[in-house]
Amino acid sequence: MKEENLNKKKGKSLPPKLIIKLGKFVWTTLWHMMMSKLAPRNKSGEYIRPNSQFRNFVGKEDGNLYPPATGRYHLYVGMSCPWAHRTLVVRSLKGLEDVIPVSIVFPSPIEGGWVFNQEEQNCRTLAQLYELAAPNYTGRSTVPVLWDKETKTIVNNESAEIIVMLNSEFNDFAKNPTLNLYPEELKEKIDWWNEKIYHSVNNGVYRCGFAQTQEAYNQVCDELFATLDEIDAALSTSRYLCGDNVTLADVRLFTTLFRFDSAYYGLFKCNRRRIQDYHNLGAYLRDMYQLPGIADTCDVESVKQDYYGNLFPLNPGSIIPAGPDMSSLLEPHNRGMIGKAE
Repeated sequence: MKEENLNKKKGKSLPPKLIIKLGKFVWTTLWHMMMSKLAPRNKSGEYIRPNSQFRNFVGKEDGNLYPPATGRYHLYVGMSCPWAHRTLVVRSLKGLEDVIPVSIVFPSPIEGGWVFNQEEQNCRTLAQLYELAAPNYTGRSTVPVLWDKETKTIVNNESAEIIVMLNSEFNDFAKNPTLNLYPEELKEKIDWWNEKIYHSVNNGVYRCGFAQTQEAYNQVCDELFATLDEIDAALSTSRYLCGDNVTLADVRLFTTLFRFDSAYYGLFKCNRRRIQDYHNLGAYLRDMYQLPGIADTCDVESVKQDYYGNLFPLNPGSIIPAGPDMSSLLEPHNRGMIGKAE
C-alpha cells in the first residue's frame, strides 16, 4: 500500500486547466514582447511601418553627388522581400542587369536581420553596412539598398523611390531605354493607384499579419479585400492598372500578389480569398509573371522559407508548408485584348 501511494504521489500533476491557463499567459506575454520588437503598433494594436531614412537620388542635376553611371551603384536585396523585389523587376524590365549589379542577403533568425553569404564592403551583416554608411545610425536595416561604391554610402533605401530612379535615370546605359514605366501623362493615375495599393494591399497584408488586437485585424482585413475587389473590377476593362502598358503601379502591386497565396493567405490570416480565385486578378498575376525576365526575379521557396521559417512569433514551429503549386502562373492569361476596341 505504501508503495502504491508513493507512486500516486510521484505521478501527481497540475490540473490540465491550470497548465493551459499558465501556458497561455506565458506565451501571450512573450508574444506581445516579441511583436513589439518585430512590428511596432499604435494604441489600437495596428501595425505602424517605420519610414525609410536614406532618401538621396541619382540624377543628372548640376552638383548632384550621385550622377548616373554604369558599375558605380550596387543593389542589395533579399529574395523574399516584396519591397526589394520591386527593384529587381524594374531592373529586369529596363535591361539594367549589366549596369547595376545585385547582391542577395539572407535572413538570419540568430542574427535577427539580413546577412551576407560572404563579406561585402568588409561587412558580414546588412546592419554593419548601414553602420558603415552612417556610424550613428539606429534605425532598421532593411532591403532594398542602393549603394554607391564611390562614396561608400547608401544612396537610398526606399523601394518606391529606387524604382523611379531605375526607370528614368539610367537610360543612357539601359537595354530598354524607351520603356517608360512612369510616363508624364499617367503620373496622376499611377500615383493614385500607388497610394491606395500601398496602404490597403502592400502594407495591408502586413497590417493583417502583425495586428495585435482582433479589432485592428478586422478593420484592416475588410480594407484589404475591399481594395482587392476594386482592383479586380478595374482589371475587367483594362489589361493593366493604367491602360494597355505596364507601369510602376503594376510593379508595386505584382510583388505583393506574387506572395499572397503562398505566404499572406495563411501566415498573415489574409484567407478570405486567394488571388488565383479572382477572375481578373488571377489572370493579371499570370500576365505580369509571364512578362520577359520577370519569372527570373521570383523565388517562392525563399518567400516561404523566410516568412514561415523566420517570423517566429507568427509560426513558432517554423514548419514550412509544402504548397501551393505555383505552376498555375504559367497557364494562359488571355488578357491581350482587354481594353482594346474590337
